[in-house]
Amino acid sequence: MWQSNSKTVFVLLALALFVSGCTSTLVRDNVKQTAGPFNHCAGSEWVDNSSLAVLPVPVVAFFVPHFDLHHVSAEFYLNRCGVSTSLVNRDLSVNKIACFPAGLTRIITLGVWQWCPARVNWSADVLAVAPRPSGLPTDDHSKPQS
Repeated sequence: MWQSNSKTVFVLLALALFVSGCTSTLVRDNVKQTAGPFNHCAGSEWVDNSSLAVLPVPVVAFFVPHFDLHHVSAEFYLNRCGVSTSLVNRDLSVNKIACFPAGLTRIITLGVWQWCPARVNWSADVLAVAPRPSGLPTDDHSKPQS
Protein backbone atom coordinates (compact mmCIF):
# COMPACT_ATOMS: atom_id res chain seq x y z
CA MET A 1 0.00 0.00 0.00
CA TRP A 2 2.78 2.47 0.93
CA GLN A 3 4.73 1.78 -2.25
CA SER A 4 1.68 2.35 -4.42
CA ASN A 5 0.91 5.70 -2.77
CA SER A 6 4.54 6.84 -2.93
CA LYS A 7 4.74 6.00 -6.64
CA THR A 8 1.54 7.93 -7.30
CA VAL A 9 2.80 10.94 -5.35
CA PHE A 10 6.14 10.78 -7.19
CA VAL A 11 4.44 10.65 -10.60
CA LEU A 12 2.12 13.55 -9.75
CA LEU A 13 5.01 15.64 -8.44
CA ALA A 14 7.13 14.91 -11.54
CA LEU A 15 4.19 15.77 -13.80
CA ALA A 16 3.55 19.03 -11.96
CA LEU A 17 7.20 20.06 -12.26
CA PHE A 18 7.27 19.01 -15.92
CA VAL A 19 4.18 21.00 -16.91
CA SER A 20 4.96 24.07 -14.78
CA GLY A 21 7.86 25.07 -17.04
CA CYS A 22 5.70 25.19 -20.15
CA THR A 23 4.59 28.80 -19.85
CA SER A 24 7.04 31.65 -20.15
CA THR A 25 6.09 35.24 -19.40
CA LEU A 26 7.65 37.75 -21.79
CA VAL A 27 6.11 40.92 -20.30
CA ARG A 28 4.46 41.49 -16.94
CA ASP A 29 3.99 44.87 -15.30
CA ASN A 30 4.16 44.54 -11.54
CA VAL A 31 2.71 48.01 -11.01
CA LYS A 32 -1.06 47.89 -11.20
CA GLN A 33 -2.69 51.18 -12.17
CA THR A 34 -6.45 51.23 -11.83
CA ALA A 35 -7.12 54.98 -11.54
CA GLY A 36 -8.17 56.92 -14.58
CA PRO A 37 -10.25 56.08 -17.62
CA PHE A 38 -9.01 53.10 -19.58
CA ASN A 39 -10.16 50.29 -21.85
CA HIS A 40 -9.07 46.69 -21.49
CA CYS A 41 -7.46 44.94 -24.42
CA ALA A 42 -6.82 41.19 -24.44
CA GLY A 43 -6.38 38.41 -26.91
CA SER A 44 -4.80 35.08 -27.66
CA GLU A 45 -3.49 33.39 -30.76
CA TRP A 46 -1.86 30.13 -31.81
CA VAL A 47 1.62 30.64 -33.26
CA ASP A 48 4.28 28.42 -34.80
CA ASN A 49 7.21 28.27 -32.37
CA SER A 50 9.12 25.56 -34.27
CA SER A 51 12.84 25.05 -33.82
CA LEU A 52 15.69 23.79 -35.97
CA ALA A 53 18.99 22.28 -34.90
CA VAL A 54 22.07 24.48 -35.17
CA LEU A 55 23.90 21.53 -36.71
CA PRO A 56 21.19 19.77 -38.78
CA VAL A 57 22.83 16.35 -38.97
CA PRO A 58 20.41 13.50 -38.17
CA VAL A 59 20.91 11.87 -34.74
CA VAL A 60 23.67 14.40 -33.90
CA ALA A 61 20.93 17.04 -33.88
CA PHE A 62 19.50 15.52 -30.67
CA PHE A 63 22.58 16.75 -28.78
CA VAL A 64 23.11 20.23 -30.25
CA PRO A 65 21.19 23.43 -29.41
CA HIS A 66 18.10 24.43 -31.37
CA PHE A 67 17.02 27.91 -32.48
CA ASP A 68 13.49 29.20 -32.99
CA LEU A 69 12.36 29.65 -36.58
CA HIS A 70 9.67 32.19 -35.65
CA HIS A 71 10.61 34.54 -32.81
CA VAL A 72 7.67 35.52 -30.58
CA SER A 73 7.99 39.26 -29.94
CA ALA A 74 6.05 41.06 -27.22
CA GLU A 75 5.87 44.30 -29.21
CA PHE A 76 4.10 42.60 -32.11
CA TYR A 77 1.17 41.50 -29.92
CA LEU A 78 0.99 44.43 -27.50
CA ASN A 79 1.01 46.96 -30.37
CA ARG A 80 -2.39 45.53 -31.33
CA CYS A 81 -3.72 47.25 -28.20
CA GLY A 82 -2.17 50.62 -28.96
CA VAL A 83 1.06 52.56 -28.70
CA SER A 84 3.33 51.43 -25.88
CA THR A 85 3.18 54.78 -24.07
CA SER A 86 -0.55 54.38 -23.45
CA LEU A 87 -0.42 50.76 -22.18
CA VAL A 88 -0.36 49.86 -18.49
CA ASN A 89 -0.79 46.57 -16.63
CA ARG A 90 0.70 44.69 -19.58
CA ASP A 91 0.92 40.90 -19.52
CA LEU A 92 2.13 38.61 -22.32
CA SER A 93 2.83 34.90 -21.91
CA VAL A 94 3.65 32.01 -24.24
CA ASN A 95 2.25 28.58 -23.38
CA LYS A 96 4.16 25.70 -24.97
CA ILE A 97 2.28 22.74 -23.45
CA ALA A 98 1.17 21.61 -26.94
CA CYS A 99 4.84 21.14 -27.88
CA PHE A 100 5.07 17.90 -25.93
CA PRO A 101 2.71 15.81 -28.09
CA ALA A 102 4.14 17.55 -31.14
CA GLY A 103 7.60 16.44 -30.01
CA LEU A 104 7.06 13.34 -32.13
CA THR A 105 8.21 15.44 -35.09
CA ARG A 106 11.65 15.71 -33.47
CA ILE A 107 11.89 11.91 -33.32
CA ILE A 108 10.67 11.47 -36.90
CA THR A 109 13.22 14.00 -38.23
CA LEU A 110 15.99 12.44 -36.08
CA GLY A 111 16.38 15.60 -34.01
CA VAL A 112 16.75 18.08 -36.85
CA TRP A 113 13.37 19.90 -36.56
CA GLN A 114 10.59 20.14 -34.01
CA TRP A 115 7.15 21.55 -34.66
CA CYS A 116 5.83 23.48 -31.67
CA PRO A 117 2.37 25.04 -31.67
CA ALA A 118 2.33 27.63 -28.88
CA ARG A 119 -0.45 29.77 -27.46
CA VAL A 120 0.30 33.49 -26.97
CA ASN A 121 -1.95 35.31 -24.47
CA TRP A 122 -1.76 39.07 -24.02
CA SER A 123 -3.65 41.72 -22.10
CA ALA A 124 -3.20 45.39 -21.28
CA ASP A 125 -5.12 48.38 -20.08
CA VAL A 126 -5.18 51.22 -22.61
CA LEU A 127 -5.27 54.72 -21.15
CA ALA A 128 -7.82 57.03 -22.75
CA VAL A 129 -5.36 59.94 -22.85
CA ALA A 130 -1.78 59.13 -23.71
CA PRO A 131 0.66 60.47 -21.09
CA ARG A 132 2.83 63.41 -22.20
CA PRO A 133 6.53 62.76 -22.50
CA SER A 134 8.41 64.57 -19.72
CA GLY A 135 10.61 66.65 -22.05
CA LEU A 136 7.83 68.48 -23.91
CA PRO A 137 6.71 71.97 -22.79
CA THR A 138 3.19 72.35 -21.50
CA ASP A 139 0.76 75.20 -22.13
CA ASP A 140 0.66 77.32 -19.00
CA HIS A 141 -2.72 79.10 -18.89
CA SER A 142 -2.09 80.72 -15.49
CA LYS A 143 0.08 83.49 -16.99
CA PRO A 144 -1.77 86.46 -18.52
CA GLN A 145 -1.29 86.83 -22.22
CA SER A 146 -0.42 90.21 -23.67
